[in-house]
Amino acid sequence: MKRTILSALLMLLTGMTAQADEFEKATEAITNMGVGWNLGNTLDSHNGERVADPTKSETMWGQPVTTAALMQMMKRAGFGTIRVPVTWYPHMDSNGKVDEAWMKRVHEVVDYVIGQGMYCLLNLHHDTGEDSDSHQSWLKADMDAYNNVKAKYEYLWRQIATEFRDYDEHLLFESYNEMLDTYNSWCFATFGAPSYNATKAASAYEAINNYAQTFVDVVRSTGGNNAQRNLVVNTYGACNGVGTWNNHLQDPLKQMKLPADEAEGHLLFQIHAYPNISNLAGAKREVTQMIADLKQYLVAKGAPVIIGEWGTSDTGSDYQNNRANLLDFSRYMVQATKQNGMATIKWMGISDGISRSLPAFSEPDLAEAIVKGYHGDDFQGFFPTEDDYEMVFTVNYSGSWQEMNLYNGTLRVSDYSGIRLELGQTPPAGALSAKFYGATTSGTQAITAANTLIKLPSNYGTTLQRVTLQYNRSTSYSTTIKRIALIRKDGTETEVNPTVFWGCTLTVDSKLKPSGIEQTTANTQQADNRIYTLTGQQLSATPRRGIYIRNGRKLLVK
Repeated sequence: MKRTILSALLMLLTGMTAQADEFEKATEAITNMGVGWNLGNTLDSHNGERVADPTKSETMWGQPVTTAALMQMMKRAGFGTIRVPVTWYPHMDSNGKVDEAWMKRVHEVVDYVIGQGMYCLLNLHHDTGEDSDSHQSWLKADMDAYNNVKAKYEYLWRQIATEFRDYDEHLLFESYNEMLDTYNSWCFATFGAPSYNATKAASAYEAINNYAQTFVDVVRSTGGNNAQRNLVVNTYGACNGVGTWNNHLQDPLKQMKLPADEAEGHLLFQIHAYPNISNLAGAKREVTQMIADLKQYLVAKGAPVIIGEWGTSDTGSDYQNNRANLLDFSRYMVQATKQNGMATIKWMGISDGISRSLPAFSEPDLAEAIVKGYHGDDFQGFFPTEDDYEMVFTVNYSGSWQEMNLYNGTLRVSDYSGIRLELGQTPPAGALSAKFYGATTSGTQAITAANTLIKLPSNYGTTLQRVTLQYNRSTSYSTTIKRIALIRKDGTETEVNPTVFWGCTLTVDSKLKPSGIEQTTANTQQADNRIYTLTGQQLSATPRRGIYIRNGRKLLVK
């Protein structure tokens, strides 16, 4: 018995070398990852300030708290990879140490993905990117900047890599997201400058390659399964080089180097792609050219490519206004990249807002087009929608003037007469108002009853851009929402769901309607203390003997 325990401990101290030897190569991972989706605007959301509460941070941009049930739905639909973008700087102290509560929450979400047998791609997200009034990125593609933050960058990745070093090949690390130069240049370095600056551009590309090499070196130094984990490095700005309108467009591909790595065959390149699909044939030609360029300038250097984000140039409205092209293009995108040995991870869409809480697909036909584009038309995925659920919403206000969207979008006063609102209880006098947003002015109407017909005013213009439920007191308040319906002038009603505007939070209790499909509890969390083998397989019972993983930690069973 003592010899067995000592042998097990030796495996821990040597980083589980035997297990690491079996890690699949990057080219194998591309095949095994299948088709993917980004859990966007969630762990990557931020407001430029330090945030102590993980839940507040996670829901800051209007998405709900992520659940294991959402990942189960993605798996059942046919997705094989989830990219988990994470913005770290709001959760680091002045020395770069990550808050324990934030690391724990990131760990939980990673476990949701791994627990379904899917691949998880974990990154540094809005620690890079374009600067604005509410965001100043600390990772810049510039050699002076690199030298200033190198130690902090190393420390951050050492913390992350150490936290997850015992996970198997289903977990990949991504070095950084869309890193830009000091001019916030997209497309290529110094594009945002008054004119092209060869010296600054060279500094930007040198910095990108230095960040990539530092990332690989730090992760490998943490040992364990990180010794051979598949690692992803991005081009400058995650640029893909497509286009002929400037001679420097392909510089991010040409200047990108494959980092030196003691673990041969375990690196991948990443780029992003958002073509304009108004001309469908042109968009497909763009994908064809992009694939050819990626092969010539990246794959030829010795590593496969992930399109870690893809969508369209008008992602926000193409689903509503150009759906036929979007579905056709999406199918083509995943087919063409798969045929050429590249993986794709769709940026957001398909399940957003309340749909994620249920969980359901807000764009089920798009999800199906993506999945069948990869797996083939015979593949049968599971694509529940909001209509498959019975829902009761709860809105929670923590202070005055916070607002929840009754409807966010254009309402033509000539087409609609009002909004029917059914609350779970009569609100206190003066507590709630319907607020109308016209093109240039806004106004309110008091909500005094549990069941209210909100008449659309005509004195704010011919259209309303938004109608909200505003809370007017400084104390906390919660109410349930049973039904919201838009009323047309002909008397017909269309039900809509609430969404967060600002300040408040929104939760939903739901269950699938009886329809012959499997009944599930929408917001059920996976049980704590789940036990996995070192290859990521979940066990149904406590094992008798060996080394396992529970709650992201090593478990030695004697």
